[in-house]
Amino acid sequence: MMYLPDNARFGYLLNLPEGANLGQAVNDAMKAIEEENEELRGVLPRTYNALTNATLATLIRNVNAILGDIDGDGFGKVYEYFLGRFAMAEGQKGGQFFTPTSIVRLIVEIIEPFRGRILDPACGSGGMFVQSARFVEEHRKNAGDRLSIYGQERIEETVKLCRMNLAVHGLGGQVRQANTYYEDLFDSVGAFDYVMANPPFNVNKVDKARLADDPRFSLGLPRSDNANYLWMQIFYSALNERGRAGFVMANSAADAGGSELEIRKRLIEDRAVDIVVSVASNFFYTVTLPCTLWFYDRGKRNTDRADKVLFIDARKLYRQIDRAHRDFKPEQIEFLADIARLYRGEEPEKRADSEGLMAQSFPDGAYLDVPGLCKVATLAEIEAQGWSLNPGRYVGVAAGADDGFDFAVRFEELNEEFERLNAEAALLQERIASNVADLLV
Repeated sequence: MMYLPDNARFGYLLNLPEGANLGQAVNDAMKAIEEENEELRGVLPRTYNALTNATLATLIRNVNAILGDIDGDGFGKVYEYFLGRFAMAEGQKGGQFFTPTSIVRLIVEIIEPFRGRILDPACGSGGMFVQSARFVEEHRKNAGDRLSIYGQERIEETVKLCRMNLAVHGLGGQVRQANTYYEDLFDSVGAFDYVMANPPFNVNKVDKARLADDPRFSLGLPRSDNANYLWMQIFYSALNERGRAGFVMANSAADAGGSELEIRKRLIEDRAVDIVVSVASNFFYTVTLPCTLWFYDRGKRNTDRADKVLFIDARKLYRQIDRAHRDFKPEQIEFLADIARLYRGEEPEKRADSEGLMAQSFPDGAYLDVPGLCKVATLAEIEAQGWSLNPGRYVGVAAGADDGFDFAVRFEELNEEFERLNAEAALLQERIASNVADLLV
């Protein structure tokens, strides 16, 4: 738990004499909090002298009036709310540190992180950790006793956001600044029970020469100038023999060709890929494109799911927040996670009023393929589709239903794929030119 010394409490600040330097008093409060809470050393801002006394006095009074009586996880929820609003206002920059909560909740509900070591190697502001802890606590367990948290994040200011987020939720963990492509601060190979992440999509100019001997990339380095399949291997390699992973990925990765197809084939043949979920457009603040959620389960090779993959098309499930943003309602999250539970032979949950959706699609309470929603495909079927992991190739369209075709979205998807292929073609052209030059020497 985080301890607040007397001079860092609202009561003290509100009762300072008129004319006191409030900016300095708040800065001193930040310093005192850091001295009492090791996990916050060097994290809290100390720039309150930039604000006038009148502004700070009004701010402190208003915040105290709203939050003065809350307890438990209340401050944590307020912090999450402001992170989300700030990320939405920041747009592209906001997406660097914040993953929409409903996406995180769905990932957590499907991988079920009840106990063990959790890694997020692109942890942003720590939403994956917070929602994992909430999942444990909703199942009447103490997250602090059951979860060990490890995170890497490239941007120093975002590391601070993450550490504050953990602290206001009463959580501890090791969160460090690092470039995950080149640095593995926690010796991650085979070390984790769970991995969750929303990595940056389609990153180029990663220096693959520096990765040649890195054990995290045992399935091979992609030849294209795109880091998606580097991230996939970072997640895969970190799992122990029973570990599960859930992560966000660009749609184009599900059908990528060349060396990326070979890596994907190895992941599938290793019985690591367990579930793939298509998500509609407009869930993220950085891009309007739809995305895909991938789930690994290294333990499934010892089950009757070893030669199967569950595909879910969730593009018709969403709540429209405003013209440009969507999310999942709680009952939709539970419904999608319960499809995964039925597929695994587990009991569905009934905490978020998803019974109606379940009765409509699974009237007997057992898993079955539902056209337009879900399909369990065998490895033979996946091989016949060229090792594609695009749910649309397997799930199909519900009888009499609109196929959901959106020209603008599809055009953006095709343009993204076109740019990726152009980059790969340029790389191959350079390699050919280099080989010709070597032959002529």
